[in-house]
Amino acid sequence: MPDTKKDKQLFTVARVFFLLIVIPLSLMAILIANGIFKLGITAKERAVTVLDQKSQEEIKIRTINTADEVASFLSERKKDLLVATIIPATEAAFKQFVNENKRNIWVKSNDKIVQEPALLYTEMALIDRNGNEQIKISNGQVVPKSKLVNVSNPANTLYKSEDYFNKAKALNKGDIYVGRVTGWYVNRQEFEQQKKRFTGVIRFATPLFSKEGFSGVVVLALDYRHLAGFTDHIIPTQAQLVFEADASTGNYAYMVDNKGFMISHPNDYHIAGLYKDGGPVPPLTEKTAEEQVKKGEEVLNLNLLGFMDPNLPEAAKDAAAGNSGIKMYKFGGHTKFVAYAPIKFYTDDYPKPGGFGWVGMGVDVEKWNELAVAASQKIEKEAKAWSTTIILILIISVVILFLISALLARGISRSIAAEVPEGSQEVVDYYEEEEDNK
Repeated sequence: MPDTKKDKQLFTVARVFFLLIVIPLSLMAILIANGIFKLGITAKERAVTVLDQKSQEEIKIRTINTADEVASFLSERKKDLLVATIIPATEAAFKQFVNENKRNIWVKSNDKIVQEPALLYTEMALIDRNGNEQIKISNGQVVPKSKLVNVSNPANTLYKSEDYFNKAKALNKGDIYVGRVTGWYVNRQEFEQQKKRFTGVIRFATPLFSKEGFSGVVVLALDYRHLAGFTDHIIPTQAQLVFEADASTGNYAYMVDNKGFMISHPNDYHIAGLYKDGGPVPPLTEKTAEEQVKKGEEVLNLNLLGFMDPNLPEAAKDAAAGNSGIKMYKFGGHTKFVAYAPIKFYTDDYPKPGGFGWVGMGVDVEKWNELAVAASQKIEKEAKAWSTTIILILIISVVILFLISALLARGISRSIAAEVPEGSQEVVDYYEEEEDNK
């Protein structure tokens, strides 16, 4: 077969191969690359859209839901206390009650973060009309009679200053006393250097009555960790929970009581606590802030932080009025966004409209902007890298396909030449020349 005819066949086979394989492959690669590029742009735009109106409302709704969960949790504890008044007044019954009331908490075990059941109540006690403990369960175990004390004197209580017996004694049947978050204060040095964390209780107490009148008090001490768990694991801008939120990001949740004191915060040295003699650690004020910070004692009361930004006490005031909302304020030189919602749990100690306190979820706007910009740059870089990779793959694939098509075309030509009978090619050439002359 003449070379021109072979070349013509090669061209024809290559052209068919190109139309059927190379062009569809190229179009597919271009579409994929374009899709990745557009996805990168969309993700980038979403990353740099910081706390738009929709995002703010979503955080506000999450704050309201969390506050409602806390209120429901506290209401369940009230029911537990009333149940405790009707169970048999024996050590065995009290111990069984404590050990059967558990709830999961997050802990670190063997360098792993796991959920483990923990007692809801670190203490349960039956106290007589004079304030003497008759039965006491501590950390799930019966306390020996020799170690029972008279708690009508606050100095004899666990935290040297608790007055739950006297408060409960003054109540009517069916009413309950709910104390403050109570625990030893953790200062900044202990928190940062010793990795110490705040622990404490909330006392739930109610009076008992007999035919003769007031006969004593039943008290439950709720483990503080179960309360703090509602906010400790939240990052407002992401759905996934974490073991510990990082306060340095400015992106975390916290809880405040109805007097404005911080009772849950990623930095435990902001949580109201007690000195070892039972006296309260004072909160920061404009006059004492510098001295207190030097000592590492940085208890926060939002009602007293107007010197930092007037919107701080305004948020606390609005939440205490039973309202949920959103505010912007300055703290530590940073612009902060906060959504807040009241915890609608009411007793004589936590009256309406504010109830138990409120939940706040805050975001450091400047830091979030920095993270968003960094994320957008990373997305853009990855999108470009993927696009470049696809283009290179496309080029290499086209080259390889052309080589394959050339080899196939040559193989087809040789096969045709081998199958044509001797002398038939001249006949074919004759008719092709006749056709060309026409």
